[in-house]
Amino acid sequence: MARTELVHIAFGNVLAANRVIAIVAPDSAPVKRLIREGKSNNLAVDMTNGRKTKAVVVLDSGHIVLAPVTPETLANRLGATRTAAPGPGTEG
Repeated sequence: MARTELVHIAFGNVLAANRVIAIVAPDSAPVKRLIREGKSNNLAVDMTNGRKTKAVVVLDSGHIVLAPVTPETLANRLGATRTAAPGPGTEG
């Protein structure tokens, strides 16, 4: 069974890195519509702790995560998590 890699979002919140499909900025109309539909369908997870949403993470389950850090920051954290994880055939 594959290990679940976690990436720190903010304020002690973590996300399963292997479930991430996309990380986008919340400024465009299609993303705003995605957020609105996610909230109405109970598929939105708000990890902002009351802060401004700076990134929207789309998961393979159809859920969306609202994050208080920029997409670039999340991409860097996700990349660091993936490069630090041991590969197949290595101990870890």
